[in-house]
Amino acid sequence: MKNALFGGLAAVGLLAALPATASAEELNMVCGAEQDWCELMARGFEEETGNEVLMVRKSTGETLAQVRAEASNPKIDVWWGGTGDPHLIAAFEGLTQDPGVDTSELLGWASNMHKISNGGTVGIYAGALGIAYNSEVLEERGLPAPACWKDLTNPAYAGEIQVANPNSSGTAYTELATFVQLFGEDEAYRLLTEIGKNVNQYTKSGSAPSKAAARGETTISIGFMHDMVKLAGSGFPLKIVAPCEGTGYEVGAVSVIKGAKHPELAKQFVEYALRPDVQSRSVEVKSFQVPSNSKASVAPESPDLASIKLIDYDFATYGERSTRERLLKRWNEEVKNASH
Repeated sequence: MKNALFGGLAAVGLLAALPATASAEELNMVCGAEQDWCELMARGFEEETGNEVLMVRKSTGETLAQVRAEASNPKIDVWWGGTGDPHLIAAFEGLTQDPGVDTSELLGWASNMHKISNGGTVGIYAGALGIAYNSEVLEERGLPAPACWKDLTNPAYAGEIQVANPNSSGTAYTELATFVQLFGEDEAYRLLTEIGKNVNQYTKSGSAPSKAAARGETTISIGFMHDMVKLAGSGFPLKIVAPCEGTGYEVGAVSVIKGAKHPELAKQFVEYALRPDVQSRSVEVKSFQVPSNSKASVAPESPDLASIKLIDYDFATYGERSTRERLLKRWNEEVKNASH
């Protein structure tokens, strides 16, 4: 089932502000976004409702593993942020539940996540994959600037590239699935193996490579463009490239865990997270993803998704467990050790 998620806007219906609860409860939340945005969301919900949020930041792969391990006795109430593929897998495995929220105000790609998952997850933001390079280091080393994915196979980049490990990072899994959809599976793994010969480290976190490139610890990174924009806006000499062949994108998501100890509070949090005023606050922590609510403000620094050559990313297929496990197994066998 292929899904053109960027197909138009949903109808508009304003979500009401959340009332404060009569008696305070504790919401257990795992967050897959950057730490400062996670804290902004948790503290904002606490201030508005009077409830305490016990928040932990983890990568999406780690969270999916935890949700599976705790299926019979969930410790998490709500999972906010991170790439949508693991959220979809959790939904397809019956590990999340429909919170019963209004999605009519959301953009098409976000409400479609809700439909694909039968209500098990819903989109909160979108962001495109890209390449970043440290212009100062690149110049010092006399290296050419990459413009395409295939450029990263250049032997001149040996030891100069950093990217995350798709076993733990949703960002890197999106990259893996993007290559397969762009080039076909066999060619994708050939290219990833060639690029792997130039990789100096596979990180656990998807945002770590671009932070390393910004600091000059690596020359080139692969990651989401909104993370790169944040770093470049902070004064780092980071140049951002939308690869010439086209690129994939994430739809970040929020999910309520099936069997959550505080399902009503989790529903309140999802309603809070979908509101336009709340989504518009991301700029306060310089998070430049495109928000899913059609009435939310889009920061001028946010990558213009309409101007980027995006593939028709097949979320249903690549968010399915057997597909993910097969692709990761092949990556572990063919790509992981190419840099050694």
